[in-house]
Amino acid sequence: MKPLTALIPAGFLLFTAALPAGYAGTDTLRVDRRQEKQQQRIEQGVRSGRLTSKEAQRLEAQQEKIRRMEDKAKADGVLTRKERVRLNRRQNQASRNIYRKKYNLRRQ
Repeated sequence: MKPLTALIPAGFLLFTAALPAGYAGTDTLRVDRRQEKQQQRIEQGVRSGRLTSKEAQRLEAQQEKIRRMEDKAKADGVLTRKERVRLNRRQNQASRNIYRKKYNLRRQ
């Protein structure tokens, strides 16, 4: 019976070693996807002339701030629920800002 109990921890170690490195609680695929979509919305607004260059610069700066916030949150290897909620809240604010700037009747 002893050999079997010695194999269980070894099997667990092999299983966890096989997991992808990013699986340690820093999975931010949803955050990254949303960042990309918001970036596309800004670019589309510039192409269509709905965003002035100044508005686009401000929105880009806001997106960069969110990226830095995400990097800082992931730095310890774990993205907590609180950090995820905070990132989501910032992304919501950024989304509203993109909408407001695109439809504020200012044109280039």
